[in-house]
Amino acid sequence: MSEVAPGLVTVFGGSGFVGSQVVQALARRGWRVRVAVRNPKRAWKLQTAGNVGQIQSFRCDATQPEQVAEALVGAEAAVNLIGILYESGRRTFHAMHVDTARNIAEACAAGRVDRLVHMSAIGASPDSESDYALSKAAAEMSVREVKPDAVIIRPSVVFGPGDDFLNRFAQMAQYAPALPLIGGGQTKFQPVYVGDVAEAVARAATLAEAAGRTFELGGPAVMTFEDVLKLVLRETYRDNGLVPLPFFAARAIGSMAQLSAAVGIAPVLTRDQVILLESDNVVADGAEGLAELGIEPTGVEAIAPGYLWRYRRGGQFAEPKAA
Repeated sequence: MSEVAPGLVTVFGGSGFVGSQVVQALARRGWRVRVAVRNPKRAWKLQTAGNVGQIQSFRCDATQPEQVAEALVGAEAAVNLIGILYESGRRTFHAMHVDTARNIAEACAAGRVDRLVHMSAIGASPDSESDYALSKAAAEMSVREVKPDAVIIRPSVVFGPGDDFLNRFAQMAQYAPALPLIGGGQTKFQPVYVGDVAEAVARAATLAEAAGRTFELGGPAVMTFEDVLKLVLRETYRDNGLVPLPFFAARAIGSMAQLSAAVGIAPVLTRDQVILLESDNVVADGAEGLAELGIEPTGVEAIAPGYLWRYRRGGQFAEPKAA
């Protein structure tokens, strides 16, 4: 595979869970990284992830085209990681996924930025009932209309320290006597390690052969929702029960729970997230993925114990309960 010489790359949304890992992966490959975020203070810690002056934060509201253009001045590549899991006020799925994606793609085309890597998600589809999945599909189409050679990255559920996946259920297990098996718990996932996702993005930005291709990223194992909850309980040494919760009931609960977003509190569950759970989230047959980028996937069992221990009673050195 031929590699593009690393230069300056602008990473939009680089201060988050996935973004911070992507910034570090790009820095390791020799890129100078400009982290474009609404609040630069959130990205200050990343400056120690590279050599002196290699990583810099840059204030940018990606809903404003002129700010996006400024963030791309002098860049040879761009990575768009902007995304939200629930809507709140003006931060709608369309505004944060579709509008920002088009702004970035158009600025790349106008500024002759050669490489663009766009983060989407497995499940993105114009036929989905989920507003999240619909917006992700619309964002992909917007990017490809403007920049056909953009690389699309579609991960399954991403896990790792700081995730909003295993951590969420582990937190629930601390207080709830039982965890809900939404829809019976048979929805399938292919959890992918955040470090593998970050390396995939870095390689997609560097490998010339990646241009114009779509990569679906999944880990080495397919797990049901029930498998995921059992893993969390096993690693946190808890014996909470698992209670089936039909999809229709979960939708109703999600509709009520999402009201907390109106007062700035992240909802535990939303109706749209329940709709997403009604479809499997696994790599499609025949799709290109980590293997085509030369990456060996990391299993969840190898990583999860390293950060789920803090939810055990007694912490890292707690003893597992007797059978």
